[in-house]
Amino acid sequence: MAVEVLLPKLGFSMNEGQIAEWLFGDGEEVSEGEALFLLEADKSTNEVEAPASGILRIVAQEGETYEVGTVIGYIE
Repeated sequence: MAVEVLLPKLGFSMNEGQIAEWLFGDGEEVSEGEALFLLEADKSTNEVEAPASGILRIVAQEGETYEVGTVIGYIE
């Protein structure tokens, strides 16, 4: 079963964030705990770790802004 990759809430006042860069490509294998993407929010950039191991399926594009909790990818 696929694990959803959600846009995390990194700060108390954070409501949305922008995917600055995916560090893996669609279809690549990732390991739990590896830096998965860079998230820009509240004037800072943070690495977000993979929540599981498996094959990454990206559904959200770099440079776009999404609300906290949005499904931005899956790990199968």
